[in-house]
Parts: sequence; C-alpha cells; structure tokens
Amino acid sequence: MEPLITARSLTKVYCVGDVSIHALRGVSLVIEPGEFVSVVGPSGSGKSTFMHILGCLDSPSGGQYLLGGRDVSRFSDDELSAVRNQQIGFVFQGFNLLSRTSAVENVELPLLYATRNRISPAARRRRAMAALAEVGLEDRASHHPNQLSGGQQQRVAIARALLNDPSILLADEPTGNLDSRTSLEVMEIFQRLKDQRGITIILITHEQQVAEYGSRIIRFKDGQIVSDEENAIRRGAAQELGFAPVDQLEQAI
Repeated sequence: MEPLITARSLTKVYCVGDVSIHALRGVSLVIEPGEFVSVVGPSGSGKSTFMHILGCLDSPSGGQYLLGGRDVSRFSDDELSAVRNQQIGFVFQGFNLLSRTSAVENVELPLLYATRNRISPAARRRRAMAALAEVGLEDRASHHPNQLSGGQQQRVAIARALLNDPSILLADEPTGNLDSRTSLEVMEIFQRLKDQRGITIILITHEQQVAEYGSRIIRFKDGQIVSDEENAIRRGAAQELGFAPVDQLEQAI
C-alpha cells in the first residue's frame, strides 16, 4: 500500500526584514494510512509549521510533500484549497465556531464551501446530524456555542471536521482549552475514530499524557525531528496499567 504522507527534506524559511528564520530544517518521514501519530515538542520547535504544511495551509520553502502519491508542495492555491476541502479535516485549540450559528449549522459549513458534489439542504442537514450523533451531540444540534461547554464545542468542531469524510484528521492542541476530564473524553473520541473509521490522525501537542494516545510519537526540536518511535504504551494497555488517570492530568492539561 502506498504511504498516505511522504515528506522529503522539507524546509521552511520565514524572512522578517533582513532576518531569516528557519522553522523546518530538512524534515523527512512517512505516515501510513490509519496511523495515529502524535507530534510533540516545545514552542518554536517547528511542529505547528509542519502541521500547516501537511494541512496544505502553507507551502514548504524546499523539499517535497507527497499526499497519496501526489506532490502537493507544487500545487496552486486553488488545488490546495480543493485538497483541504476533500481530504483533510481540521480541529484546532480554539474551536473556531460561528457564535451566531447553531451547532448543526456550524457542522454543515464544509459542505457549503464544497465546489464539487454539491448536495441539497436536506441531505446536508442529514449528514451534519449524523456527524453530531457520532460525537454524541445530536441532542444539542440547535444550541449555539455559548450554550455549550468547552468540551461540547470541541466535539462540534470534530463533527465539522468529519463531514467531508476526510482521509486525514489534523488536530492542533485540541485539548489546550479543556479541563483534564474533558480532555480525556475528547481523546477517546479520536481513538474511536481511528479504530472504527480507520482515519489517519496527526495530533500536535506539547503534553506528553495527551501524546500517549498516539501509536507513534514524533519529537521536534529546532525545526528537526529528533526522535520517531512507536509508542510503548498503547491506550488500552495504558488504562490497564493505570497510566495518566484524570487526577494526574489536572495540572498538565
């Protein structure tokens, strides 16, 4: 089977006046379909820049990025937009929900912007409701963001990310605004999506306990990958071993 993601010697340089900032310095890796990959590292390590390139939100300064065998690092803006809409779901720390729009209407948004395979409003609503049901929020469909808890808002954001049936789910610090118990609930949703849907999940986090949900942990430092290892603690085994119970996560998340 062809790798889903192949990065070859990716570099990213930002120019600020006369100063060049090297955010990525020759990053290479392969991610197979269905993997749950955690990317960790301190602020400024390059992990968010790397995610932006994988999500086609930015282009590398050098190197190659192959998505399903296609060199998207050379795509036009319109081509990148199509890839984002059709293949990639995004979940961010800040939820990014429209405040004056109900949960189900927020979830429908990717279909409103779809340029291909437009569907009727009734079909769009059915798909949005099914996505909300998948994250356990069908009974909150008519609620607005200010009527939802932080964890519920993040679940709406996850449902929205799933609406176009993406092959990749990119999650950038998805637990950063949540308390420890709610963080665990959200991470269990990601785990279930990986197990049941076979979706590839790439999770950006600075929290080791959250990273342990991944089956593979990649560490960034100074724009480079310093380690790339299979996770010794699988989530199922972690629970049996009593790893990272809620009360131990209180201060970390």
